Amino acid sequence: MEITGPMLDRFDEILTPEAQAFVAALQREFDARRLELLEARQTRQAELSAGAMLDFLPETKEVREGEWQVAAPAPGLEDRRVEITGPVDKKMTINALNSGAKVWLADFEDANSPLWENCVSGHINLRDALDRAIDFESGGKTYALRPDDELATIVVRPRGWHLDEKHAQVDGRPVAAALFDFGLYFFHCAQRQLDKGKGPYFYLPKIESHLEARLWNDVFTRAQELLGIPHGTIRATVLIETYPAAFEMEEILYELRDHSAGLNAGRWDYLFSVIKKFRTRGREFLLPERNAVTMTAPFMRAYTELLVRTCHKRGAHAIGGMAAFIPSRRDPEVNAVALEKVRADKTRESGDGFDGSWVAHPDLVPVCREVFDGVLGSRPNQLDRLREDVSVSAGELLAVSETPGEITEAGLRNNVDVGLRYLAAWMGGQGAAAIHNLMEDAATAEISRSQIWQWIHNDIELADTGARVTKDLVERIIAEELAEIAQEPGHDEGLYAQATALFKEVALDDDFAEFLTLPAYAQMP
Repeated sequence: MEITGPMLDRFDEILTPEAQAFVAALQREFDARRLELLEARQTRQAELSAGAMLDFLPETKEVREGEWQVAAPAPGLEDRRVEITGPVDKKMTINALNSGAKVWLADFEDANSPLWENCVSGHINLRDALDRAIDFESGGKTYALRPDDELATIVVRPRGWHLDEKHAQVDGRPVAAALFDFGLYFFHCAQRQLDKGKGPYFYLPKIESHLEARLWNDVFTRAQELLGIPHGTIRATVLIETYPAAFEMEEILYELRDHSAGLNAGRWDYLFSVIKKFRTRGREFLLPERNAVTMTAPFMRAYTELLVRTCHKRGAHAIGGMAAFIPSRRDPEVNAVALEKVRADKTRESGDGFDGSWVAHPDLVPVCREVFDGVLGSRPNQLDRLREDVSVSAGELLAVSETPGEITEAGLRNNVDVGLRYLAAWMGGQGAAAIHNLMEDAATAEISRSQIWQWIHNDIELADTGARVTKDLVERIIAEELAEIAQEPGHDEGLYAQATALFKEVALDDDFAEFLTLPAYAQMP
């Protein structure tokens, strides 16, 4: 493997010749299939744009009707009632592991800005954490790990199949970012995790079909063979965060069954995927503004009910969505209202049969744990709740037009504001950004820009002002929001100039960028 990124302090401990050879072996064996599957995504998108509809696959009916189960929960994954997510910087590594959550999603994907330094140092932090050789000082405060039996189980989220790691090449081609992230963690930490009585566990993002899950399963099988790790040691939870994947949940579990740890309701990316897949289909798939789309919307309710039913039918965990609120120590009134919303969200999930749920901030762990404790008690999960009362049709999953809510100028301004702020943070190396008491990541930025694109292309009139959403209107609002942001302390004019150009490209161009992270990453050093 040829490394073109700078070899910074301690990078040689991760990018060893042996680790590079391991990643290169995976790249050579599997990248051609990855590229074929990405081409298949484009073919499917063309079909949907031409009028095709998503449905359950007739060719996999036998899988859906067959008798099979996924592997039993792996050590450290039996109880997942609270999971915390966050990037793999040193401070978050310590705080997440110490948070009291059962699982930490150590994120190389949507909560991580993929600067070369972030990606490699994240692996140093994970390995140091397993070796108990990590600490951090900030503001006169020292952060250190609690005893091992009090730490969250690490579950790593590599980047999606669509991304390359441009600082590493094999045979003249960029290495698949997914294989780079997975390979380095597995090579250095699989045995370390086994020595601690757990294992190498993963969250798999952005999957659009069971064939993409099959590719991951083959990667897992080969990686275990190469390092002499027993088959089935790896466990992976798949995020159902693309619209096509909602129609292939059983098939995805089936493909990964020896390595499966369940499914997660990745709701923010799911909304983005709804827009992306049917962006040319007019108002039938038009969503109201982001903050109006709740989990009680009929098509979202169908999606989560089906996810729990599918998982428990097959013996797999069902993990709920993100509570993105960041508590403020300065505004108790904001906290009280927001915490009540978090409590209601987790109460709904636990009542529906989910086995656990996500939070973005350590201060939300107690709320989520309290709610799930009330349902689970001393039981590790509720896999016994089979939800045989649930029956979801393709039509119910597709019922986007039944979503209540409006599109207002405030909603449009919020999309512009969040998009600009997040992209400036991302380009500056921060993938999880605190914006207006919410932890925003790439998924919420994707919703913000794709909604604006959709509204422009559907001649939407704002409910409160009657103004039509046009490029000119959005350009004016961008200028007004930038003027407000420029008055804030610490404003970085250069980053915001870059973010503004990028936001206009992905929100206002006639051609819809598949992922905003692709043109953004191209601009990164």
